[in-house]
Amino acid sequence: MSDSVLLPGGRFTFTGAGREFVAPGPRFTARVAYAAAHVVADPTAENGPGAPAELDWSATLAFRHHLWSHGFGVAEAMDTAQRGMGLDYQTTRELIRRSAAEARAVGGRIVAGVATDQLPDGPVHLDDVRKAYAEQLDHVQAAGARPVLMCSRQLAATAQGPDDYLSVYDELLRQADAPVVLHWLGAMFDPALTGYWGSSDPAAATETVLELIAAHADRIDGIKVSLLDADFEVALRRRLPAGVRLYTGDDFNYPSLIQGDTSATSPGADYSDALLGVFAAIAPVAAAALRALDQGDLDGYHRLFAPTVPLARHIFGTPTYYYKTGIVFLAWLAGHQEHFTMVGGLHSGRSPRHLIELFRLADAAGLLPDAGLAAHRARAWLTTVGVPQ
Repeated sequence: MSDSVLLPGGRFTFTGAGREFVAPGPRFTARVAYAAAHVVADPTAENGPGAPAELDWSATLAFRHHLWSHGFGVAEAMDTAQRGMGLDYQTTRELIRRSAAEARAVGGRIVAGVATDQLPDGPVHLDDVRKAYAEQLDHVQAAGARPVLMCSRQLAATAQGPDDYLSVYDELLRQADAPVVLHWLGAMFDPALTGYWGSSDPAAATETVLELIAAHADRIDGIKVSLLDADFEVALRRRLPAGVRLYTGDDFNYPSLIQGDTSATSPGADYSDALLGVFAAIAPVAAAALRALDQGDLDGYHRLFAPTVPLARHIFGTPTYYYKTGIVFLAWLAGHQEHFTMVGGLHSGRSPRHLIELFRLADAAGLLPDAGLAAHRARAWLTTVGVPQ
């Protein structure tokens, strides 16, 4: 009974089916894959809504080493790390500095978010957006990480049309020391980004994005797209200039997008690389799947990824921007941190019913290798939400 919990519908037993994925394996090579990492709050600090973030630095950095050990690059200070939902910029800057130093120490890949979140929310002067972006770009480059030019809430609130986006990004790209990653985050992840790139029509926004990329292809490593629309992503990547990657941010359709279409007649590689929040949650299984892809074992690739998809779709279900709560809950159940609290009080972002289904799906996907630990923590948590054990 030590590996089971009592739920309203009966008893559930954790299987510990993920034991085979615990040990890191060789780095996969067929695709470039970054996992967007969460932050671990200091459970003894304030960390309530509106309070400056206080992190458990040891646990936060240890999780990045976990990702590197499985062959992933780390996407630092992205929305998964609660940018705009609890993580203030002062803490963000320190997070990037520390993570980049750890990456250098172990030879790990790292990209880091460049945004404008040192500005107040709402419309500002366009020059203030330029200056805020430039300041953060300098900070990320000085830390030694590849910049990801994140979508800006302030730019979305200020820009009068596509030309304002092109003007701001044109200037920013000219300041970059090396190729950067662009970022297109849909409104399901952040409603404040509605109409980004100057239009609420994805087709019109696409033309603006492609105009920008064509003008600066030598300064752009790739673009991360998180619109949860697989057909749209495929159409966009087929129009990218040679050498510019499409990093999928589609946490619903990643297996097919990463595999790609090997029968396609379009020039270049017709597949997506990855920069995904879900990869931090499913890192051991995802790494095994990507190594299977390296070996041409598509049956193994899909067999490994298949049970992770229902979990991912649950974690990123509506309202999608609360997916961070599920990511942290899973990290706690899997033993990557000692508590289930979050900066900004965001551990209250999902209901008990949602989190109960999450641990069922995580166990089925082989992501809870220590069944006893997962059951112990689930029982303790269930008691606090009114399900006696």
